[in-house]
Amino acid sequence: MPVPRPLAITMGDPAGIGPEIIVRAAARLRPQIEAGELRLLVIGNNKALEQARSQFTPELQIPEVGETDAVWPALASLQAGPEGEPILPGQLSADGGRFAFLAVERGVRLAQSGRVGAIVTAPLNKEALNKAGYHYPGHTEMLAELTGVKGSCMMLAHGNMRVSHLTTHIALEDVPKRVTPERLRRVIELTHEALLRLGIGRARIALAALNPHAGEGGLFGRHDIDVATPIIAEAVARGLDVVGPVPGDTVFVKLRAGQYDAVIANYHDQGHIPVKLLGFEVDPVTGKWNDLSGVNITLGLPIIRTSVDHGTAFDIAGKGIANEQSLVEAIEYASRLAGAGTTETAA
Repeated sequence: MPVPRPLAITMGDPAGIGPEIIVRAAARLRPQIEAGELRLLVIGNNKALEQARSQFTPELQIPEVGETDAVWPALASLQAGPEGEPILPGQLSADGGRFAFLAVERGVRLAQSGRVGAIVTAPLNKEALNKAGYHYPGHTEMLAELTGVKGSCMMLAHGNMRVSHLTTHIALEDVPKRVTPERLRRVIELTHEALLRLGIGRARIALAALNPHAGEGGLFGRHDIDVATPIIAEAVARGLDVVGPVPGDTVFVKLRAGQYDAVIANYHDQGHIPVKLLGFEVDPVTGKWNDLSGVNITLGLPIIRTSVDHGTAFDIAGKGIANEQSLVEAIEYASRLAGAGTTETAA
């Protein structure tokens, strides 16, 4: 019978909470895995994964496999690269950054070859990544280079809050120069395509204004009037449902109210703050986070990639308190975007 292609789960930095949230997510998704509805291939440091498995989910079995093995179990692990110095929970190291890169590199290769249907990335640490000699601002830029793509973009999702970004890891002063007509066209198209793949037929998109009150008729800047408005008119003329620029202080309230299916933000914090404010549940008594919800989706790649919407959390790594919710949601989004993916046959 046809079976879905595996999703590659890249561990991120093995010293972070990646190993723990991966085994916890696999335990939660065990019914789907055992029913043949979901297959997961964890790529990273097998020692770190085994430590997390034995510590937090001893009921799981995650056998090691080779990249060229003809058949993989429904839940399996693949070593990303050769072992180096010991990697300890919560301790930043170049080897942690090396494993984070190699896991993504191998996941991309498997996705490009068709052996996996998508990749889902656990968090990496940018300092460790750079110590290992891989000078990327983050996953998005790394994936763009590994796949040879220019013009990808980040979409954050939490419930009905879907926010694409025109720019991400750049200085705020550089944003207006990067939000060009070409970039606007590209991100509008990518956002529209992503909504259709998620089964949202109408795909209503709003562009957030760059300036307060969308420039207030030019009093607070003319970018929204001179650059964004003509591109929105072009998109509407092509039959897309796009509105804006909508002032940033109201556009996300309207998105949450269901007036749009996605918003396009101009810069990192404009898009991240509303999604994380809703996705991070805080205990009012202790002030601690109880739940971390939200998914990072990279649009415009030749492969499907989703990710958690949080960092490595070195301060709690290995303590058994990391929350796997965001990873579970990222796996579910990847599965939806990959579709049935029934290119393999069960042995």
